[in-house]
Amino acid sequence: MRRVIAEFEEQSFTQIIFPHAKSDWVEYLDEAQQTFINIINEIIKYQECLVVCDDLQSVKSRFDKNENLYFVEYETNDTWARDCSALCVKEDNTVKLLDFTFNGWGGKFEASKDNEMSSAIKRCYDKELKKVDFVLEGGAIESNGVDIILTTSECMLNKNRNPLLKKEQITKKLKEEFGASRILYLNHGYLAGDDTDSHIDTLARFIDERSIMYVQCRDEEDEHYKELELMEAELEVFAKELDFRLIALPMSDACYFEGERLPATYANFLFVNGAVLVPTYGVKQDEEALKIFKETFPNRDIIGINCSSLIKQHGSLHCVTMNFAAGVILS
Repeated sequence: MRRVIAEFEEQSFTQIIFPHAKSDWVEYLDEAQQTFINIINEIIKYQECLVVCDDLQSVKSRFDKNENLYFVEYETNDTWARDCSALCVKEDNTVKLLDFTFNGWGGKFEASKDNEMSSAIKRCYDKELKKVDFVLEGGAIESNGVDIILTTSECMLNKNRNPLLKKEQITKKLKEEFGASRILYLNHGYLAGDDTDSHIDTLARFIDERSIMYVQCRDEEDEHYKELELMEAELEVFAKELDFRLIALPMSDACYFEGERLPATYANFLFVNGAVLVPTYGVKQDEEALKIFKETFPNRDIIGINCSSLIKQHGSLHCVTMNFAAGVILS
């Protein structure tokens, strides 16, 4: 039996791609790099971290020596590790790595180097890497660790991903690759400024086999109100049918950069062993969100990390990281 190993389960390490001058961070590179340094320094308090970087010696010099910190040199197009890294599945008690095709969120951006990254650095993993001829990003799916995948129609069924496949064929492919019995599609919900066509990891996340955290908008004047209200209604239908628990997260006040609203979301949190890292944005809802996380995860440390720089490039904390399950050893 095959299943996607859920993010809330035990992990081996987190993978992250360090920003460099040839990436889209160049206009505020120092600010972005400091945010990545902050994230990495929190991760290595709890588990190992593999940093993919364009200049090995230069990036290593930014950190104190730590036994949980590993580096590999490879030049990427960008730094969205969630969407171009391998996914971990378990089959017959063995962890396997699936490397799906990454096409820059439907050809919006050049992504050839990102798409080849996992193959280029596969020597870092002690597990076989299997190439999968199917366009899919890690941020597009959420697993309950058993047999359910949660995703969005806007992304998964978008013709800019797998244009020759119909919904039935895509659903069948997801079930086959992930060993799922149910694929739950959300037909509503979005964030302004999001380039991903509504990745699920910006909207709703499994936190255990039967619980989902999701973004709730209470401001009727906010542009997201109606769509997130409809999304909430869809989640409530799933919850009633499948006995799920729903936990609402606040919608952040609008954050802007150069006149554009940015996709600030607390749903883009990151699990590590023993802790949850929560993105914050310097707005009044930060405190409320952190309180909800502390109440929800009494046995995990809750660590807020200012991710205001990350949303300038339309992503956040979860988007720039990828978790690898226990059983995958860095080599």
